[in-house]
Amino acid sequence: MSAASGNPPRPVPAAAFTEESTYAATRLPVNRASTLIPDAYVSDEFHELERELIFARSWVPVCVTDEVALPGSYVVVEVAGRSLIVCRDRGGELHAHHNVCRHRGARLCVEERGQVERFFQCAYHAWAYGLDGACLGTPLFTPEAGIPDDQRGAFEMSGVESFDKNDFGLHPARVETWGCLVFVCLDSAAPSLADELGDLPERLAGHRLDEHRLVRRVEYEIAADWKLVAENFMEYYHLPWVHPGLVKVSPMEAHHRWQGTGMYVGFCTSPIAANTEDGGWQGLPALSSLEVEDATSARFVWLFPNIAINVLPNHTFLLLARPAASGATREVAYLLAHPEPIERAGESLAGDAEALLSFWDEVNREDIAIVERVQAGLGDPAYTGGRMCYRFEESVHRFQNMVIDRMVGLRRVPPGDSVPQRPMFA
Repeated sequence: MSAASGNPPRPVPAAAFTEESTYAATRLPVNRASTLIPDAYVSDEFHELERELIFARSWVPVCVTDEVALPGSYVVVEVAGRSLIVCRDRGGELHAHHNVCRHRGARLCVEERGQVERFFQCAYHAWAYGLDGACLGTPLFTPEAGIPDDQRGAFEMSGVESFDKNDFGLHPARVETWGCLVFVCLDSAAPSLADELGDLPERLAGHRLDEHRLVRRVEYEIAADWKLVAENFMEYYHLPWVHPGLVKVSPMEAHHRWQGTGMYVGFCTSPIAANTEDGGWQGLPALSSLEVEDATSARFVWLFPNIAINVLPNHTFLLLARPAASGATREVAYLLAHPEPIERAGESLAGDAEALLSFWDEVNREDIAIVERVQAGLGDPAYTGGRMCYRFEESVHRFQNMVIDRMVGLRRVPPGDSVPQRPMFA
């Protein structure tokens, strides 16, 4: 063991990544705990394991509902190394399918998003699949396929012995929505999404997230592990040094722990301060139906495994951290708002949205710069982990133990606090 941190010396053998003893120092109470082993952020073997043990067994957010709002609309997403098509059928139901033709395995969709009229068709042999995943044609389905009428009989498959199109639909994945988010789950044995959300839907019910509309979407490439993005989001310790503009609208004395039961880390700023010359969170009108406490507070949630949910009185800002490789993350940012503030903003909507996005972008780029420096430092074998700072990193401790649970094969939902919120700096 490292005398400084309590973590094992580096490098940790890959076989130990699924052993409880590897994480003994992080399992301690937060006032005595050390951080997650550095290999968790830099090891290719750890990355491959967490794809299967975390992302292939969790409810993973993949997009917002507005991206698949229309019949025939679809997005192609990667979860745990699998390509999935998430689409909405003509009856309004959402589906998720593995992006693999049942004939010879070709990718059906290569574009990240689009819209089809009635079906997906393989470019290889023209097998066709309905939006619900049913196999519709093998290999000829439409007159436009280019086969002369006098030769169509040669391509008819209905009379082939022991072949039933009903047996060759696309392989499905579980899909559910909560609020403005769409989730998929590759594990048929995993509990429902509601079980993992815990009390979060109730706590955010006043914001009516299911009615939010997409205003802006931006992508970032980050040279750091997705877990560093998560941990940086959920702790206040770094704010005075990294975010001089943010602390003006999110004062340190206004920070509260806001932690209920569920697979999430929650905290809040209450009350929100007014905008400054550096910007802020005001601009769009606030949702008029909010209770007083929600109307003056910013709620921040990291929902396991990989999304930041920032819910404010007048908008919602999401950061979806998609693991690209060990030490690399593709992040998608979404700015959303309820139709009421959008309508009340009127002609000022574009300017208000750009001002909000500019403020969030500045804060996010400050975070990206610092987590990339952390990633670079974690690659040094001399670093074996550090002690948690109890007052500021209780949230990181909660998250890291969620990661450990999944790596060692435990599935449990951590409890919440005994009070709705408490001051972080009391």
